[in-house]
Amino acid sequence: MHVRAARPDDAEALRTAVSRAREATVFDDIGSPLLDVSAAGVREAATEAEWSFLMEGDDGPVGVAIAHPDGHGSEAELLALWVHPSHAGEGVADELLARVASSVTERGVDTLRASVPGDSPGAKEFFAAHGFAPRGTRRGPAGDESVVAADVNALR
Repeated sequence: MHVRAARPDDAEALRTAVSRAREATVFDDIGSPLLDVSAAGVREAATEAEWSFLMEGDDGPVGVAIAHPDGHGSEAELLALWVHPSHAGEGVADELLARVASSVTERGVDTLRASVPGDSPGAKEFFAAHGFAPRGTRRGPAGDESVVAADVNALR
């Protein structure tokens, strides 16, 4: 498997991978259905974000990470992190997070932030295990979310 920058024309392959995993969204692992997984929705998200990475295996896309910087530039938000269920536990999420961290560091970003739905203990555990610390809560489309943040140097 290898990680590369995602391109707009990856949208259909990613949509197919998510669909074959019988998932509704690339955010299912963190429980936040914010990205439309239609080819157009994925293409739009990948195009608008500053950093989009795709992990590919022999059978096509197995993971994606999308992040975008804040307006002031010292932080970035992890907008999407998805790993195909058949590749869970293989280090795909770790590698995608490391790639995002390396890329945001090159732009002077030192903190990566993510939102975690309040009713998703697995996601909270995942982010805590990767060095993300609670920062507060905010109201999101699916209800209250915990905001977590990590030093990007700890993710590389």
